[in-house]
Amino acid sequence: MGNFGLTEIILILLVVVLLFGGRKIPELMKGIGQGMKEFKKASHVDDDSDKMSAEPKAEDKKEK
Repeated sequence: MGNFGLTEIILILLVVVLLFGGRKIPELMKGIGQGMKEFKKASHVDDDSDKMSAEPKAEDKKEK
């Protein structure tokens, strides 16, 4: 279970085309791509804020 062959992938793609139609698929893929881009951007911003909070600020270094 979980190992998809070429036949299964083609069958899944055929069902998707039948359900959504050929015109709707590019719109769906565009939406998925934008969602992935926003997710990566948000996770990248989160990583940057974690790094900034872990490093002491220049002002803190001067006081010590």
